[in-house]
Amino acid sequence: MPDLIQPSSQSGSEDVDILLIGHVTRDLLGQTPEEYRQGGTVSFAAAAAVGLGRRPTLITRAATPEHLAELPDDVEILLLPSPTTTTFANIYTEEGRIQYCYTPAAPITTDDIPEALRRPNAVLLGPLVQEIGPDVAAIFPDETLVVAVPQGWMRAWDETGRVTHGPWRDANKVLPYIDVLILSLEDINNDITRLDPWFEYTPLIVVTEYRDGSTIYQRQKDGRIEVIKVSPRPAQEVDPTGAGDIFATAFMIRLQETDDPIESARFANVAASISVEYVGISGVPTRQEVLDYMTEHPF
Repeated sequence: MPDLIQPSSQSGSEDVDILLIGHVTRDLLGQTPEEYRQGGTVSFAAAAAVGLGRRPTLITRAATPEHLAELPDDVEILLLPSPTTTTFANIYTEEGRIQYCYTPAAPITTDDIPEALRRPNAVLLGPLVQEIGPDVAAIFPDETLVVAVPQGWMRAWDETGRVTHGPWRDANKVLPYIDVLILSLEDINNDITRLDPWFEYTPLIVVTEYRDGSTIYQRQKDGRIEVIKVSPRPAQEVDPTGAGDIFATAFMIRLQETDDPIESARFANVAASISVEYVGISGVPTRQEVLDYMTEHPF
């Protein structure tokens, strides 16, 4: 079981390497609540950070520590109380994923984030059910690399739990404090024009494109948007769940290390493609696996 830390923890903020914020989930596998595996952006991100040789700290909400039991031991967790754990059912079809959301856990606000955890080297905001308040991104200093995976800010669900994608209503409150935005084509219904207003605030947006790799959209000083396509690593897909979250984490880590978006996207493409060849969190590759592939298959 990973280490649980207390909200009043006074450990030095200089010790926080990678901070992850968002709900862990129960991803249902069958017809009963007892049949599930652990999921959520931050679950995959934590496993990816450990595999890539970094030290993640996770701030999340869940009904019980047992719902975090699949995380690696090297993850520090600030578990905030909640009467429920966010639960999803994912159905994959030829036309894409059909998703249902049940029992969303309570929100995470700035008041839930201790001062000692507010100066990490990098932070990943991974909302799933609009749980991260729009003011959270603003609390981190300029030297922290702030990355967001905004899918959960663009989700809605009906009385049956069926999830749909809609507009990001608080984007103008969050994006001024985001260094990198990472999302999938699915998140924007394959409509790249939805990115246009976001470039006013955020200079770097990365879009993952499933089997086609990823594309970097970078605003230049003259306002022009440079578009760079980064090719994928071919994969024998077993389970695609979490691949985008692993991509985002790997991109964040490599960008913080190299300040090179192209190198970071290639690194992330390889990490994510290896992950889909296994089931769940178990597929997260090590740093050496990723670097070995990149050496053996240069541009």
